[in-house]
Amino acid sequence: MSEDLKKMYRTVMEDHFPESLRLVFGDQELVYRKRSWKFPDSKGELIEKGLRYGENPGQEAALYELVQGNLMLGDCRFIDPARGLVSAISEKDMLQEGKHPGKTNLTDLDNGLNIIKYLMDKPAAIILKHNNPCGAALGKDLTEAYFRANRADRVAAFGGCVVMNRPVDKETARLLSENYLEVVAAPDYEEGSLDILKKRANLRIIQVAGIERLREYVPSRFVDFKSLMDGGLIVQQSPLNRIRGPEDLKVAETTHKEKAYRVLREPNARELEDLLFGWFVEQGVTSNSVLYVKDGCTVGIGTGEQDRVGVAEIAVYKAYQKYADALCFDRHKLSYKELELAVEKGERSRELKDEIDEETRQARGGLTGAVMVSDAFFPFRDGVDVGIRQGITAVVQPGGSMRDWEVIEACNESNVTMVFTGQRAFKH
Repeated sequence: MSEDLKKMYRTVMEDHFPESLRLVFGDQELVYRKRSWKFPDSKGELIEKGLRYGENPGQEAALYELVQGNLMLGDCRFIDPARGLVSAISEKDMLQEGKHPGKTNLTDLDNGLNIIKYLMDKPAAIILKHNNPCGAALGKDLTEAYFRANRADRVAAFGGCVVMNRPVDKETARLLSENYLEVVAAPDYEEGSLDILKKRANLRIIQVAGIERLREYVPSRFVDFKSLMDGGLIVQQSPLNRIRGPEDLKVAETTHKEKAYRVLREPNARELEDLLFGWFVEQGVTSNSVLYVKDGCTVGIGTGEQDRVGVAEIAVYKAYQKYADALCFDRHKLSYKELELAVEKGERSRELKDEIDEETRQARGGLTGAVMVSDAFFPFRDGVDVGIRQGITAVVQPGGSMRDWEVIEACNESNVTMVFTGQRAFKH
């Protein structure tokens, strides 16, 4: 059975999807072309294949690029043809194909671009796993940005997709090559960097030359399809993030029973930078979600939960776990779980683990001084109280709850500032 499973993951499936796809919206037609790539097989023979498989082996899948037609519905003009990024990747863009790309590799890449389009002013790196960021960071250069993003969650980064907005230099390539990654994507690769990365034979190395145009996609919508179990479709406009800069964030205030409530302290410059960075990363996180961000780097990311207080607590738990793991790796070149096992077996002193645990508790998992980001309003103050207990100093959330006044009071009690976006950021 084990060998059968291994073989399944190595398989590149045939697919029976048509070469072109046409969608008719009333009297408007969109034409799509199926994307495939020519690569030599294990015998050196040139073969042409589309996606490796879908979300799992055994699921046929296809990638289509919009090549003709543009859609106008009401006053909304959707993405025009010939603007493909992920859907336009050709053989020349795959500087090393590694294992033939599958659906999850390209959807991770796409969501990385969806986030990084807001972060083009500074070197940035996003590491994604299962279509969610596990680490995201800015840096003075690309090496620092990637180092910080990886350190934010080394464990989840294993087998991840890295998307960067600057050309990869040799030092960044060396750091990348130390990890097991599925995909590395960047606008370009400086001399010598590809030689380092290609030592990982299965790594997919992709050049996304259009990354420098990502700002153009910020105000653009695409048609979002959701297929239903019964064969039906839900079609919607993709969301537009109305927050572009600090001037779009509104200091939290509301009225309850004819009484006005407002946070007592406005964000300082550092907090504003983190609030914006966190809100931009939030655009690519599965809801219900809460993030903690500090100094342009994610500290804890909670995703896909059913209740807001629960996801706030999960993000705290992850922050503590990742902080302890980073300390452990820095000092002992072991993951925290490896150290735990070594202590249980008597191979390492318990004092080593106790020291890391205590330091993590003292630092509150790196959450002291962080900002809290929520993709929807807090229905009760209990959610924001989770972050306040860990020493956060600022919150960004949509606002609009019946109990906004209660959440504002919770912030004022602890000298925490809060801003409203006036817009929810759910992503399913």
